[in-house]
Amino acid sequence: MPAKTSDFQVKQKQLNDDIKNGVFKPCYLICGEEAYLRYQNRDKLLKALSADASSMNFTRYEGDGINPLEIIDMAETMPFLADKRVLLIEDSGFFKNGCPELADYLKSPAESAVIIFVEKDLDKRKDIYKALSKTGFEISCDVQDDQMLIRWILSRVTSEGKNISPGAASFFLERVGTDMSNISTEIEKLVCYCMDRDRITEEDIEAVCANWLTSRIFAMTDAIVERNQKRAIDLYYDLLALKEPPAKILALITRQFNIMLQVKEMTDNRRDKGSIASALKIAPFLVGKYQNWARGYSNQELMDALELCASNDEAVKTGKLDYVISVEMVIIKCTTVKKVV
Repeated sequence: MPAKTSDFQVKQKQLNDDIKNGVFKPCYLICGEEAYLRYQNRDKLLKALSADASSMNFTRYEGDGINPLEIIDMAETMPFLADKRVLLIEDSGFFKNGCPELADYLKSPAESAVIIFVEKDLDKRKDIYKALSKTGFEISCDVQDDQMLIRWILSRVTSEGKNISPGAASFFLERVGTDMSNISTEIEKLVCYCMDRDRITEEDIEAVCANWLTSRIFAMTDAIVERNQKRAIDLYYDLLALKEPPAKILALITRQFNIMLQVKEMTDNRRDKGSIASALKIAPFLVGKYQNWARGYSNQELMDALELCASNDEAVKTGKLDYVISVEMVIIKCTTVKKVV
């Protein structure tokens, strides 16, 4: 059965079609927690529009304090010996805090300009977002799920002239975490390490790839299962200090609870460790760890924990909660009550 196409994949194809056909929207919003995808799509657009620092028709704005009237004035200035003037606005906060001037301008933007907004955070209730949604194009580059990341890993390794099994790719993901920039770096290291061989093995991954993120996530999950609230919170803030996005941390916590639930159900059904590892596409040695964690929870408690993660994630995306606080709430609730509600 083919994998279900995600919203991101649909949007990515639409953006790639714009680039391939050379037909551009007047404005683009590239947003989301996954920096690798944000910057990749930004750079593809800029290249297709021949926008770089040497171009007279390219202007870049970054950070707080950007004057929206200056952007509008530049966008309405006709390009010099070119079809389009390109404006890149990064980390402005306009889509989180609002910007009435740009919200009004984007209702009827100049046809001779392409404005590219690159923002990590946004609030879909703001008028500027609503205006861009009608006249432009938005792609949300969120943290990708494991299946998509494994497919991407397999594709990247193949493009480097190497082979890796799905099981080894899953082990690699467990080892290095879900940050795509880090994954890309670790793949480059593996390719160099296996220069004289075609196949990348779990032994190669064990020898080459750092696991600092995974170990901290495992330690935090362990602390949550043991209901050691102080250690879990301390590890959470260690991850934040290492610039790990709270959205990614919440996604990893959710993933751990999801695997724990599946491992618990399969263990209750007397499945052996090998078949569990195969079904969940995780390294066999991890099954025992998940079984130990799952013993501290009933099936209902694990389902409640997953519901808690999902509801807090939704609350953040609808502007009801801050991401840092939402993850802290998940940790606190999972470590202070016997049954998560």
